[in-house]
Amino acid sequence: MAFVIPTLSEGRIGLRPIRLRDARNLERSLLDNRTWLRQWEATSPYAPGAFDTRASIRSLLANARAGHGLPFIVEYDGRLAGQLNVSSVTYGSLSSATIGYWIAEEFAGRNITPTAVALATDYCFYQLGLHRMEICIRPENAPSLRVVEKLGFRYEGLRRRYIHINGDWRDHYCFGLVSEELQQGVLRRWLDGNAPTEAAAVTAEDRAAASVPLPVARRR
Repeated sequence: MAFVIPTLSEGRIGLRPIRLRDARNLERSLLDNRTWLRQWEATSPYAPGAFDTRASIRSLLANARAGHGLPFIVEYDGRLAGQLNVSSVTYGSLSSATIGYWIAEEFAGRNITPTAVALATDYCFYQLGLHRMEICIRPENAPSLRVVEKLGFRYEGLRRRYIHINGDWRDHYCFGLVSEELQQGVLRRWLDGNAPTEAAAVTAEDRAAASVPLPVARRR
């Protein structure tokens, strides 16, 4: 089932479908924010680090046509501010999806990211009929941890060496939200001050575990 990628907005913040003609502006923003973003950038353990923005957009759009994702441009006052991708969309007994995002440094601190995440989550719950949304975040990524705290995502556990980031396999904290937890949309709950910020608290045990690298066995 191909997805129609919607346009969503709240005040000065918007999500719109990514397009091939965004490639040049996206590449410029990624290069301008290289130092800011590199430490959180997903990489491949099997390929060189160079990126092809047009190829990436084509892949995201193909994924949307297959019904597996929603690729968005994040805008602020109509300007490109970042990207948000809903990926791994699954129906049936799982009925879930994962959210990932990045924001340019000049737009940080304006509540753009939590607004964008809330807009996408509400769309997935109330328009696509999904049951669960997940966000996985590196323990060192304090700004992203603040996003799930603001929105009341629930901490679910530590995933060791989970995603290849900036050249190595990195631990991630996992946060989830299911539709039954909401009496109102994620965006409205947050804006009304009703989000349970304590839900995102990471356990002391997992904080301690994440501070110690997982031993990697040497192959003989």
